[in-house]
Amino acid sequence: MLEMTREEFEELVAEALDRIPPELTRLMDNVAIFVDDEPSSDQPELLGLYEGTPLTERGEWYAGVLPDRITVYRGPTLRMCGSREQAVAETEITVVHEIAHHFGIGDARLHALGYG
Repeated sequence: MLEMTREEFEELVAEALDRIPPELTRLMDNVAIFVDDEPSSDQPELLGLYEGTPLTERGEWYAGVLPDRITVYRGPTLRMCGSREQAVAETEITVVHEIAHHFGIGDARLHALGYG
């Protein structure tokens, strides 16, 4: 397991977000991104989670709702990585994967694109 402080991991997530093209981040709407140490016990190896209503499913009813939530999990990511370089790559894949869900892109398409 790779050792990394919470602050270092949060920086990896921030750097991954910085690599998202600005034309896409400008389209993100009502979404907040968090880092947590561990997912729920029923999914202990989950790397990230999107909770909310994808942009493609929002309609006239969508107003006054809490932000969508993207969570990136530190523990599972670091357990699967043997180096900082692997952690950087895996964090970027996870961030892109969860943001794609915000845009309404499903798992099958993400896997086909290499973001599985």
